Amino acid sequence: MKKWELSRLQELFEAIAAQEPLYIPTDVSGQPTFALWQPGMALTRELNTVRSAKDLFFPQVEELVKFKVEGKKIQVLDPQVQIRDQVVFGVRACDARSFDILDSVFLAEPADTYYRDRRAHTTVMTLACTHPEESCFCTSLGIDPQAPGGDVSCWIEGEALYLNANTPKGQALLSRLPLDEGEKPEADRSVFDRLPLKDLDLTRFGEKKLLDWFHSPKWGELSQSCLGCGTCTFVCPTCQCYDIRDFDTGHGVQRFRCWDSCMYSDFTMMAHGTNRPTQLERFRQRFMHKLVYYPADHGGQVGCVGCGRCLRKCPISMNIVKVARALGEEEV
Repeated sequence: MKKWELSRLQELFEAIAAQEPLYIPTDVSGQPTFALWQPGMALTRELNTVRSAKDLFFPQVEELVKFKVEGKKIQVLDPQVQIRDQVVFGVRACDARSFDILDSVFLAEPADTYYRDRRAHTTVMTLACTHPEESCFCTSLGIDPQAPGGDVSCWIEGEALYLNANTPKGQALLSRLPLDEGEKPEADRSVFDRLPLKDLDLTRFGEKKLLDWFHSPKWGELSQSCLGCGTCTFVCPTCQCYDIRDFDTGHGVQRFRCWDSCMYSDFTMMAHGTNRPTQLERFRQRFMHKLVYYPADHGGQVGCVGCGRCLRKCPISMNIVKVARALGEEEV
């Protein structure tokens, strides 16, 4: 276990940034956001960022390929640059678990090389939670916010930052920093036992009852007030839907990938139209994927990490907790 004085945190950031680009959760235009560290940039006092650190591996917009057109000749250009090693500090346990879910999608064969390269070149430094919000429910999903994982686990206790390497990447990073030896004091976990959502039970959802959940009459009532704005999908750390678009620049074509949302009316649009023409169907798809489809394909692991972002950001206060509880009232 390593130790660093909290009053000298800027010096630690400077030491890391001198070797590799460093991203930290900080306040940008009043919003907690992961941003490239600059001298004097402070950690946000908020528990979590508005959007998760998945942006560093799966950007909201990225260029995939270019096509240069000259007459009848087409030249394919790869815009992908050599990915530099980087460090992201302050990832919470919920977001660290979300990387496992994203990995199961983007690293499955054939692996997404854009995502794979960023993951391989990023050292994740997590930060344990000591003051969770009432909207947090990661513990009900088997996540320990005091053991956040990552390549390096960090804890703030008193006037010190404690660091422990969990992987070879983490060990390599800490070995290059002038850290002291230290022993982290035992943390008080009682606060997590008082969270209002600590007993949320998602174990009832499974593939054996897939059609029962799918045909539940509750979907109509639950989806009635949904605006279809997609906010829940854009703040969710585990959502991975995207669209691919081509843009004619006049000198060629640039192909981009950008985040998409299953809550949008043109999602999965085909020549004949959309497979889910109603908001009920789109609403149902989102929550069936999180609660039923994904667990059915991944050993029972729910496609949610309990970060609470959708609880805090939905403009009509609809979220996965309300859906799970409403469906859970039924006997299926």
